[in-house]
Amino acid sequence: MTNTTFSTPRDLLRYAVTRFNGAKLFFGHGSAEAFDEAAYLLLHTLKLPLDRLEPFLDARLLPDEVLQVLSVIERRVTERVPAAYITKEAWLGEYKFYVDERVLVPRSFIAELIPQQFSPWLTDPEGVENVLELCTGSGCLAIMMADTFENAVVDAVDISKDALAVAEHNIREYKLEGRVNPIESDLYENVPFKKYDLIITNPPYVNSESMRTLPPEYLNEPQIALAGGEDGMDLVRKIIAGAAERLTPEGILVVEIGNEREYAEAAFGHLGLTWLTTSIGDDAVFLLTAEQLQTAQ
Repeated sequence: MTNTTFSTPRDLLRYAVTRFNGAKLFFGHGSAEAFDEAAYLLLHTLKLPLDRLEPFLDARLLPDEVLQVLSVIERRVTERVPAAYITKEAWLGEYKFYVDERVLVPRSFIAELIPQQFSPWLTDPEGVENVLELCTGSGCLAIMMADTFENAVVDAVDISKDALAVAEHNIREYKLEGRVNPIESDLYENVPFKKYDLIITNPPYVNSESMRTLPPEYLNEPQIALAGGEDGMDLVRKIIAGAAERLTPEGILVVEIGNEREYAEAAFGHLGLTWLTTSIGDDAVFLLTAEQLQTAQ
């Protein structure tokens, strides 16, 4: 690709927004619109501070820098890959993680609840010693849990060896070896048999009908991490079924199911789900206590 037109970040930003809008890209991995994603990719490619666009808008770029940015724009448009796969990074709140095509781009409403330590359901956060995360992917939630519950060891479980390799990278970056333990397992199968104060999971929960209409950006993510069966609850059923014997008497299970509350209520409403409030309301994350799970057995 040659360039005879662009000389400043402002030129490239305008071009990127036009290309993104013209291609009808989908933005569901951190950016809300074409401008935000264009600005992020521009600043990242030029190795500029991600929160300081304005001072650089009219700076003169080297020809090679222009070509680098154009290449990134072209890949985002033609391949429809999430921006995070291009930059190899994603953010959850204040936490930055390495990501690539082996894992979902981190996005979780459970992440919003971790700083509050699941109060009031966990009455003694400092007493939390053992945490289990099922379907850990990149390890982002497990790392956030270890950072928040300072006395806890977190077992981070995934069936995908590739995903766990990414999780291990992030665990090393945060220097949490020994406190976050990646475990290759089909849910509870290879998990140490001990009692956990807290089990969290953001499992595959997209129902079959929704899977058929996902935008290309989501189809470029690992489908094993998205597809949850006919009603989206296939893995959630297994997680709930095995949770009672894994929780301490005061333990809790926290499950994220995205937009699938209707299906979750149909499958598990009789258990008395407690829906937790997040930035999108009270439809995405539910909680069950060990007592509720024991009673249901």
